[in-house]
Amino acid sequence: EQKNKEWYVYIILCTDSPLYTGITTNVDRRFSEHESLKGAKYFRGHSPKEIVYIEDGHSRSTASQREAAIKKLNKTE
Repeated sequence: EQKNKEWYVYIILCTDSPLYTGITTNVDRRFSEHESLKGAKYFRGHSPKEIVYIEDGHSRSTASQREAAIKKLNKTE
């Protein structure tokens, strides 16, 4: 089960400049899923370019909380 796995918060830069924030237990796999449109619906309208930020050391709960906090930041933050 995912319970004992380490969770990551990641930010992807899209080719048209927006940033996407998500959580996963495997950043490389998740990026590949986004590239092949198997991930979030967001990527049906935006193409992922590169991972620009990874934060490790989270549980599922703390990763979700951190993702929510990041999504509340303004663009300059």
